[in-house]
Amino acid sequence: MKEKGIDNISCFLKNIIMKKTTQPYIGSETEIPELTVRALLLGIVLAIVMAAANAYLGLYAGMTVSASIPAAVISMSIMRGIMKKGTILENNIVQTMASAGESLAAGIIFTVPALVIVGVWKDFQFWPTTLIAFCGGILGIIFMIPLRRVLIIEDRELTYPEGVACAEVLKAGETGGPGFRAILGGLAAGGAVKLFTTIVHVLKGTAETAFILGGRAFFLGCDISPAMLGVGYIVNLEIALMVFLGSSAAWIIGIPLMGIPGDMAGSPPLDVAWHLWSSQIRYVGVGAMVVGGLWSIVSVRRGIVRGVQGLRRSRSSINTTSEAGYEISGRTDRDIRLAAMAAVLIISLVVLAFLYEMLTSQWGLSIVTALCMTVASFFFVAVSSYIVGLVGSTNNPISGMTISALLGVSALFLILGWKGDSAILATLGVAGVVCCAASSAGDVSQDLKTGHLLGATPARQQTAQIVGVAVSSIFLAPVLSLLHSAYGIGTGLKAPQATLFASITKGVFGGGNIPRGMVFTGIVIGIILIAADRLLQKRGASFRIHVMPVAVGIYLPLTLIVPMLAGGIIRFILEKKRNRSDAGESGDRGVLLSSGMIAGEALMGIIAAVFIVLNMKIVPVLPAAVPVVLSIMVMIAMVIYLYRKAGE
Repeated sequence: MKEKGIDNISCFLKNIIMKKTTQPYIGSETEIPELTVRALLLGIVLAIVMAAANAYLGLYAGMTVSASIPAAVISMSIMRGIMKKGTILENNIVQTMASAGESLAAGIIFTVPALVIVGVWKDFQFWPTTLIAFCGGILGIIFMIPLRRVLIIEDRELTYPEGVACAEVLKAGETGGPGFRAILGGLAAGGAVKLFTTIVHVLKGTAETAFILGGRAFFLGCDISPAMLGVGYIVNLEIALMVFLGSSAAWIIGIPLMGIPGDMAGSPPLDVAWHLWSSQIRYVGVGAMVVGGLWSIVSVRRGIVRGVQGLRRSRSSINTTSEAGYEISGRTDRDIRLAAMAAVLIISLVVLAFLYEMLTSQWGLSIVTALCMTVASFFFVAVSSYIVGLVGSTNNPISGMTISALLGVSALFLILGWKGDSAILATLGVAGVVCCAASSAGDVSQDLKTGHLLGATPARQQTAQIVGVAVSSIFLAPVLSLLHSAYGIGTGLKAPQATLFASITKGVFGGGNIPRGMVFTGIVIGIILIAADRLLQKRGASFRIHVMPVAVGIYLPLTLIVPMLAGGIIRFILEKKRNRSDAGESGDRGVLLSSGMIAGEALMGIIAAVFIVLNMKIVPVLPAAVPVVLSIMVMIAMVIYLYRKAGE
């Protein structure tokens, strides 16, 4: 499962994919405005917004959501609804840049915060963070370009579902109407709740309680989070339910089974429950996630072979059909010049080598690290590009690829005798670049599929993607530093994947103090879940048990998962209520509303971080019980709001 993702658009995608579009919307002989100044400016703004919003959401919940469809709707609404200008290809450029920011944020927040959590960095260093993000994103784009013809055009097995969906949304031309209003409504709702939670302090961020019964701690709670409600709606009930099952196993079964530690006798029940989860139970999720990540690579081994083989086929295709670096069959088959691609690649590698030398002060380690990063990125870009075409971004195992790269590089460094902070820094540096490269490659693959269906110029889309990566990478380090100062990454913001990678590197290179028994228990549980899923698959069951969502559920607080489950239930009820085959064609307003709620809460969370860092508070005088009651009422109101608006 791709945590970048869990960005499933469910039946919306499935219905749209059934349309076998064979001819581009705009012919190759037609020239219309595409890579214009207004498209670039709007794309830059949305790339920054989506990167910041998904950075917050990923650190908070361990998952991000796709930016393509919301960005496409916003772009069309602004250009055609407000400016009364803009072409479909300009809107395609905008969504391409916006999704570049979102994918880069996913790559960074899953890895780089581990350097802070493990203690190698005290805060996020601007240039290292920026260069890891930029170079990783660029490698993902450059390595994917040779695969474009083979995977996106020639391979009929690969559907690229999110890319097809975004193309249909753009062709539908949903201008300034209900789609845009749904996003604005979600922005307002999500932002307002976060405002009154973190700045005005009328609401509590979490409604929770715990009690001791029979010498065991029992916990109940729910986050007051429109964002998680929206995430649940977007991922649909199946994924939300699996995550909830994992969290329930941890909090409702695991914590009571642990009893009460002797040193916490007489402590408040809430403190006992949270201590048991943070120090013991969540490491069961670590073990299960490691198994799930490695299994995700094994399960798509045939696709890996085909993706790597595609590199050889694409090289042959380029040599026989190109001239001076351009494909000769027309505008819609024109890539960035090969010379430019090579130059960008060489510059990225040189920059990374100098970066690692600056951080580790060891040229030998730096060169080995740069070579490992290049090989791993090249391999996993092919894997990512193939997998997102076959099963969509939802099931792209980014964390599995990163774990594989992390373990491989760690083993190499141990063989070479490198240990300590420099080895940890180099290992996580490789993981960060690989994660950004794989995430960006999956995103650009979907975007190029959208462009292929619309009749866009690949070279212009690739240029827009590079600009989106460059701009977004500049803002990620300041955003991460702000969030860390305000909330604490790894504490207030749980950063599940980054914490996992920090635990792995600390355990490998020494100094780690993790409960190995709990990790082993998680490994066993992961193996059992995989076996159960295989059995269900053989029997043709409609419901599957994917190990990674369950593992993530074990690793995340129950309070976070409850609103996510509510969102999934709302989506399930509405789809049953609609029960019509054209639901995908008309679009699901709930997806756009949920995207707005996620962005609104995330952006207000970043604004609130400024207030926290500056120690600016607006605290109303209210009885202590009032915020809890109000918080529960507000969450119920948000559930009703999403149900009614999504059902219109």
